[in-house]
Amino acid sequence: MRTLRYYPEAWPLHSAFVIARGRRTDARVVVVEIEEQGWRGVGECTPYPRYGESEASVMAQLAGAVAAVERGADRQQLQQLLPPGAARNALDSALWSLECARSGETLWQRTGIAPVPAVSTAQTVVIGSPEEMAGSAAALRDNGVTLLKIKLDDRLIAERLVAIRSAVPEVALIVDANESWQAEGLAARCQLLADLGVLMLEQPLPAGEDGALANFIHPLPICADESCHTAADLPALAGRYQMVNIKLDKAGGLTAALELAQQARAQGLELMLGCMLCTSRAIRAALPLAPGARFLDLDGPTWLETDAEPRLAFHRGGIDLTR
Repeated sequence: MRTLRYYPEAWPLHSAFVIARGRRTDARVVVVEIEEQGWRGVGECTPYPRYGESEASVMAQLAGAVAAVERGADRQQLQQLLPPGAARNALDSALWSLECARSGETLWQRTGIAPVPAVSTAQTVVIGSPEEMAGSAAALRDNGVTLLKIKLDDRLIAERLVAIRSAVPEVALIVDANESWQAEGLAARCQLLADLGVLMLEQPLPAGEDGALANFIHPLPICADESCHTAADLPALAGRYQMVNIKLDKAGGLTAALELAQQARAQGLELMLGCMLCTSRAIRAALPLAPGARFLDLDGPTWLETDAEPRLAFHRGGIDLTR
């Protein structure tokens, strides 16, 4: 007999998370638990308003899937049961977790991917004044962080980046504009980023308006985030992007994300592994994708006042996976 339960949680942040799209002071997640013959699997998702999701909409999707999952639907059947998105991710993660509990295997063993003892992750510098962002960057550098993800909107781009680079000349930088830029002036902004040693630009233009990137000559890689959810999106990225940001909440779980990663690499795209604001539960579910990614952006739990147990060990810009 299999039973499914799901419920929302709110996790306060220790400081506001500010990006071009808005300001957050907590992480709102939905947790799924599946129990079967004494074994238990747990999954988590973060509903994202940008994709038309809310706690209510995700809970409604989960309610519609209860009967099929309790009758024994597996991960492959789940791909047809729900569309890509947060709800399917929570269920997919819980089913992976249940499989691991029943088999006694780790998620690494279950996926057939060789485990790694540690990974390095970017830490995010959220939007503020140039002085505030430079101070945040310096504080993170002093804590051992070697890769910073700089959030930007359409204002004070040069001022913010110059202040940050002056404060942390030795730290690697990537930039995320969260769809806030326009095609006009993009070439000059890309050159500015390259001149400051920025390694990658993430989603500068709104999804659906990125046709301007076709055959666009630029001096640094551009990564698709909002423009890439699943493998079905990959054909439209050709000639526009050089990298894709894979997130379980977009792809609809690790099952679909593994397929996306495989097909993206086959298309010649590099990988970034990202996350929403979330707890360690959500990061742990994505870790098998980490060894194949050029950049990891898995700092979601580091924004929480407290984290879900068992916590991942974040330390000096990395995650110790031996603990």
